[in-house]
Amino acid sequence: MTTAAKPNPLLEIAVTIVLPGIVLMQASSADRLGPAGALVAALSLPLGWGLWDAVRRRRLNWLALLGVVGTLMTGGIGLMQLDAHWLAIKEATVPALMGLVVLGSAWMRRPLIHALVFDAALLDTDRINALLAERRTAVAFEARLRQGTLVLGAVFLASAAANYALARWIVRSPAGTEAFNQELGRLTLLGWPLISLPMMLALMALLVWLADGARRLTGLPYGELFRSPH
Repeated sequence: MTTAAKPNPLLEIAVTIVLPGIVLMQASSADRLGPAGALVAALSLPLGWGLWDAVRRRRLNWLALLGVVGTLMTGGIGLMQLDAHWLAIKEATVPALMGLVVLGSAWMRRPLIHALVFDAALLDTDRINALLAERRTAVAFEARLRQGTLVLGAVFLASAAANYALARWIVRSPAGTEAFNQELGRLTLLGWPLISLPMMLALMALLVWLADGARRLTGLPYGELFRSPH
């Protein structure tokens, strides 16, 4: 069975962040799409991308599902003309819940860091686990994974706080207005470099830290820890 090709990350950023931001900022005036029309058009881009990717991969993972739900919630806030404070709460809720769930999993049999960072799609986990068992260092590596889980949870909680602060700072106008859409567009465009990118760098640093622990505890060189691309 052939696997679906991975999407181009630059194209994904363009469709889910840049284009929606531009539509919100440039097409919300009454002589164009209007506030409601521009909001629907802008949010249909990330929503359509998420659903298309799910069909292409023949599965909807829980992170993609959270993205779809978040997009629908943003649309609901705008179309129902709720107070802009609800947008800031919504921006913080998803990463805050993820952070709390990740932190709670640190005391479970299999912490969520296995699914989010120490991933079998990136690392040769079968070989790593076999060597850990052979060298009797599995307990030491499990302790490292649990430490990493606490760090991962803290990263999500920091992201929630940053999302809330950025939304409160930028979005001040009443929902359902052209000004609200323009502010939402700025929030969309600024959220990636100010929040998403630092979070990605933190996750990469966490992955390197885990890989370094696996290297020392298994004796494998870095090149043999990661799966080779197909």
